[in-house]
Amino acid sequence: MTFSHRLPRELRPNALTELLAEKKKAGAPILDLTESNPTHAGIEYPAGFLSCLASEAAARYEPEPFGLPSARETIAREYGAPVDRVVLTASTSEAYSWLFKLLCDPGDEVLVPRPSYPLFDYLAALESVNVRHYGLFYDHGWFIDFHTLERAIGERTRAIVLVNPNNPTGHFLRSHELEQLCGFGLPIISDEVFRDYQLNPASDSVPTLQDLDATLVFTLNGLSKTVGLPQMKLAWTIANGPRDQVAEALARLEIIADTYLSAGTPVQCALPSLLELRGPVQGQIMRRLRENLAVLNASGLRVLDVEAGWYAIVAQEEGSELRLLREHDVLVQPGYFYDFENPGYIVISLLTAPEIFREGIRRLRLG
Repeated sequence: MTFSHRLPRELRPNALTELLAEKKKAGAPILDLTESNPTHAGIEYPAGFLSCLASEAAARYEPEPFGLPSARETIAREYGAPVDRVVLTASTSEAYSWLFKLLCDPGDEVLVPRPSYPLFDYLAALESVNVRHYGLFYDHGWFIDFHTLERAIGERTRAIVLVNPNNPTGHFLRSHELEQLCGFGLPIISDEVFRDYQLNPASDSVPTLQDLDATLVFTLNGLSKTVGLPQMKLAWTIANGPRDQVAEALARLEIIADTYLSAGTPVQCALPSLLELRGPVQGQIMRRLRENLAVLNASGLRVLDVEAGWYAIVAQEEGSELRLLREHDVLVQPGYFYDFENPGYIVISLLTAPEIFREGIRRLRLG
């Protein structure tokens, strides 16, 4: 039997996953410094908040390619965007899938930052799209290496992907970088799911590309991070740019959306109520992030600057993730999970429960 070449050829777990399985089988108490699921991290949600999913309106199926008008209007009000430019999907991953379909033919290319979120390679491969990486470099903050970006652009380049703020480096795009990016004349896909979690942004940071009109741009966000509800499966894309380009893009995107009709009715009906949780949930998350970051910065470890988001980068010797788990029962992510070219980094989640985080950092220092 043969399977699609769009899927990975090798399905064997990596060494860290295998060691973690062995540790759990042996009953070892693991200090997990990778926890990034707010529903597992001790974030409290108001009692009865799920009752909003029981709206009578959710019992009716009224298919709308871009989502229910009422839900789109809610997002339009929240973000000050024209409602006809709002597109709802089940997730930002699905939004990437639709946008790759919209912008690319099989064999075309998208530019993706390195280091960044590792899912891009899979999302692109499933659409028969090739990924070409452009570099980010660290110099008292993270910046785009435009030499690598220019070299990556070819005849089949169809879009530039940004993660703003980046996951896991936690930095925003700079204003001068945005100007250079627009000069390439390529559509930009800007993933802004962590934009609300600003810790220490630089003075020239660009927190969103939503109002950009110099080139076609799609900004992505969703309930997963905005309200800490990854299980609700609702995300939104806002299109902007030159009016004629936006109109043509949305007309074509509507065909794709109408083919899948994936966003669920109950969560769309509940969207206004769910967005009301943003204040109390984000408040808890921000306190957690700031508290853990303060512990990390006071630890004596070399921590790279963090502007926003849920993650921090710590300098460690190559292979330290295996040693920490084997000798100290501390789970961290190696930098190579995120395509760090320099192997001397680990990634830890600032969303981790404080007591676990403090003990984990103590053991990390000892290790």
